[in-house]
Amino acid sequence: MKTIVNHVKEVFGLTFHDESILIEAFTHSSYANDHREENMKNLERLEFLGDSVLELTVSEYLYHKYPIHPEGQLTRMRSSIVRAESLAQLAREHQLQHFVRLGKGEEQMNGRMRVSLLCDVFEAFIGAIFIDQGMDVVLSVLNQVLFPKIDSGAFSHGMDHKTALQELLQKNGVVTIQYKVVDKRGPDHDREFVVEVYVEEDVFGRGVGRSKKMAEQAAAKQALDMLEESKES
Repeated sequence: MKTIVNHVKEVFGLTFHDESILIEAFTHSSYANDHREENMKNLERLEFLGDSVLELTVSEYLYHKYPIHPEGQLTRMRSSIVRAESLAQLAREHQLQHFVRLGKGEEQMNGRMRVSLLCDVFEAFIGAIFIDQGMDVVLSVLNQVLFPKIDSGAFSHGMDHKTALQELLQKNGVVTIQYKVVDKRGPDHDREFVVEVYVEEDVFGRGVGRSKKMAEQAAAKQALDMLEESKES
């Protein structure tokens, strides 16, 4: 039977110096309670640490990736990335749920698939890597499993790009920002809107969406991306 130690070697290329730290990260409190006589540790302390490590690493990544985004937008982006649903999805994508040690009651209640539990496991896993391998290895793992998702916009569905654009453009004073529908496509039951965002008299971005609001958000995102590119060049 495949163990978490072997799985981590195969999937992440990691060999732990202290395998007990890794096992601890996958030991739920319910399992420890069912085996009190063994006086084993559970994942909660590593989860606490991993939560902080993820906050820091994601914050630093966003800070450098988006040099002109205002603080409010960076905060919203980070929240979307480190929220329970996102981290649970990362755990599932890398099959971590199969290696969690659960108590009988938790197992019977299908706890292995609970979002909050999988989020805790992923955070504990990151905490274990940090303790055993150090920050450079944490970053290497996140470069495999998380940062490319940020780059691809996987977490942008929850972003308020209109607010971010307004915060950015008006931080030095009020400017006029307008969103105009410039085209409508398709029949009424399958309508698509094309919106352009104007800053003063200039077009800064164009977006397409199934509703005006979605098209406006897409236009604002394109404007933000354009401003980022001009800042980097």
